[in-house]
Amino acid sequence: MTKGILLLHGPNLNLLGTRQPEVYGRMTLEDINAAAARHLASYDVELRTAQSNHEGALIDRLHEARAWAHGVVFNPGAYTHTSVALRDAIVATELPVIEVHISNVHGREAFRRESLLAGVCLGQIAGFGAFSYLLALDALLRRWDMLRD
Repeated sequence: MTKGILLLHGPNLNLLGTRQPEVYGRMTLEDINAAAARHLASYDVELRTAQSNHEGALIDRLHEARAWAHGVVFNPGAYTHTSVALRDAIVATELPVIEVHISNVHGREAFRRESLLAGVCLGQIAGFGAFSYLLALDALLRRWDMLRD
């Protein structure tokens, strides 16, 4: 059975590659999405990607994922620290969600160290640059026993 993964990107991630490259690297959002697709190419997985700078649009994508996805890899950007609405949407999906951050949010400003979402996510991966996304995809594959050592 084909599994579905939503790769969801939050605010300002459309600027990857040019926004603070010393923090977020030089890969663009399109580069990350393409790397994720290549990473999953040999698995029976459907990948859909979306990005929005708007909280409500991200919530809509999570709600839509209930109908087709089996997991979500989500970089909520700054909404990580502020959005109870996204937290509630993650709970409502009843899907395994992995929170992803390109930078090590725990080594940055104090306000970035608290995630309102982590407690309702399967896990959190942060600090490995764009590779954080691939680690999160592997975590879902392992959960589904599609990736073995």
